[in-house]
Amino acid sequence: MKKSAVVCHDMNGKLYKVSPAKLSFRPSVYGVIIKNKKILLFKQTDGNYDFPGGGIEIDETIDEALKREVWEETGFKIKKGKLLDCFTSFFYARYRKKFFNTVLVYYECGITGGKLTKKNLEKWEKEYGFGPVWVDLSDFKKSNLIFRNGVDSIGLVKKVINLKK
Repeated sequence: MKKSAVVCHDMNGKLYKVSPAKLSFRPSVYGVIIKNKKILLFKQTDGNYDFPGGGIEIDETIDEALKREVWEETGFKIKKGKLLDCFTSFFYARYRKKFFNTVLVYYECGITGGKLTKKNLEKWEKEYGFGPVWVDLSDFKKSNLIFRNGVDSIGLVKKVINLKK
C-alpha cells in the first residue's frame, strides 16, 4: 500500500509529516562495543548519544561500512561479532537538511586495534561537538543518557552483556 505521508523524527524528537517522495533511502550499520565494563558511545549535540556507526555507501558491503564508520567515529579497528537486531527509522537529519527512510543494523563488535580519537571525524561533526566517549556500564545503567535513534538502545546493550556471560 502506497502511503501519502510518513512521520519522521529528528534528534530532538520533533516530528515532521512528509511525502515519501522527499525521502532518501539510507541503510546504516552500528557497532555495540563493550570493553573493561565500559560501553563505547558516540556523543552528539544536545546531550544525545548513539552507537558508533552510520550510512553504508553505495559501493560498500555491510562489513566494510561498519569498520569504516567505527574507525572514523572512534579511531578503533574492530571485528564484527553477532548480529543484535535490525530496525527501520524515518528521520530528519537537520545537519544535512534531508529526510531519510533508514534501515539500522546493529552488531556486537570487539576492538582489535587503534586508539580513541576525534581526528577522523567529518568537519561538520567536529563543528557540532560530536565525539567518542567511554561510559562505565554501572553509570550507563543508572544514567539518563538520551538516545534519539528510535531503537531500544538499552535492550541492545543488554544483549551484548548477555553474550559476554
